[in-house]
Amino acid sequence: MGALIDLNSIKSAPVDDTFFPFFSVQNCIVDHGKSIAKEFPDLEKGGSYPSNLPGLSDKTKQLISEIESDAMKEVLSEKFQVDLSNTEVITTLRGYSRMKDGKIHTDSKSKVLTFLLYLNEEWNNEKGLLRMLKNDFDLEDFIREIPASFGSLVVFKVTENCWHGFHPVEGKRLSMQMNYVKKESAASHKIRHGLSSFLKKLFS
Repeated sequence: MGALIDLNSIKSAPVDDTFFPFFSVQNCIVDHGKSIAKEFPDLEKGGSYPSNLPGLSDKTKQLISEIESDAMKEVLSEKFQVDLSNTEVITTLRGYSRMKDGKIHTDSKSKVLTFLLYLNEEWNNEKGLLRMLKNDFDLEDFIREIPASFGSLVVFKVTENCWHGFHPVEGKRLSMQMNYVKKESAASHKIRHGLSSFLKKLFS
């Protein structure tokens, strides 16, 4: 099976560092990977799930492997000029957006980079589109709006002003998020995501 991610599209995407460093790619997954949208696990609850869920398709597992690869780490380290040698990779899955999601925020300081890949077959809703923002209070004052369609990718460096958010929407919204997390914080991240997933299953 050939590679699913077009690494060259990531290498060639320009980094916008006007407000905080980030880049986006419209479609970073090759054509034979599009079945992933249909094979994505049915996550009917909101929030993040760990990437080691049982029953993942082979292509989904391959996509996770490519996202977490040393080759990806090398490319992103070079693009953002950051040392990722003292980080661990944590990948999570999301399948459902709630009305309480999308609030303007920055990612926690324990994260160095955030990699967010959308896997929706189509996205025709004007809401639910992630916006990279200039401030912490106005969703309309954005640097760039990221499509939520299949293969759409945004990667950003976690800074004090890496504000992002979206107009809330309720319903299916598929994505994978990978973070390079500082090693001293990685264990607590894994425990939190694992416990969250367990509680969702327990009370669903």
